[in-house]
Amino acid sequence: MAEQENDLKKSENIKDPNLLSSRFRGFYPVVIDVETAGFNAKTDALLEIAATTLKMNEDGVLERDETFHFHVEPFEGANIEQAAIEFNGIDPFNPLRGAVPESDMVKEICKAVRKGQKAAGCSRSVIVAHNAAFDHGFFMAAIERAKYKRVPFHPFVTFDTASFAALSLGHTVLAEACRRAGLGFDNKEAHSAKYDTEKTADLFCYMVNRYKALGGWPLPEQEAEQQETKSS
Repeated sequence: MAEQENDLKKSENIKDPNLLSSRFRGFYPVVIDVETAGFNAKTDALLEIAATTLKMNEDGVLERDETFHFHVEPFEGANIEQAAIEFNGIDPFNPLRGAVPESDMVKEICKAVRKGQKAAGCSRSVIVAHNAAFDHGFFMAAIERAKYKRVPFHPFVTFDTASFAALSLGHTVLAEACRRAGLGFDNKEAHSAKYDTEKTADLFCYMVNRYKALGGWPLPEQEAEQQETKSS
């Protein structure tokens, strides 16, 4: 009887590697991209953001799920660098942008992410981005300004697709990495937060799935342990 109980406890502790909650230490990956009016997250305006959630299908293949996209009003007193808006082509004060207050954007993204995180059985969310320190810094600064309390994201852990791409594809530029992965990239669409986020999500999924296809996931010892439990 005691042996059966121990086997049951052992099987309960082995997670299905095809579940998202098993893949990244229980983290729920959320891909983001921001368009800004400069490089300083504390002083420069965040003008546009998109966040794409991810899911695993029944075969353990990582896929895009939902995308949330917002044009954002510059916060009060925000600095706007002319060179930055000339680069991204955004007119911060154009009423046709349909921009929302920063606090509304923070609330809506965090609410959607918490919902997805819970449904996936994950313990916390992690930001995935290309050159992630930049996007993470701007989004966390916006959260701080909004004084938002129910933050699902890890305060400093990020997954940087530029680093992942350097390792797996030999290039760090998003457009070239996507091309090398066979995903294509339209330079005319670049620097739109929604487009860049979804291409980054596709690239991240490609790299994670390729690692799995090459035999890198699940880890051999996990697989052996699962097989042992199933056969006992």
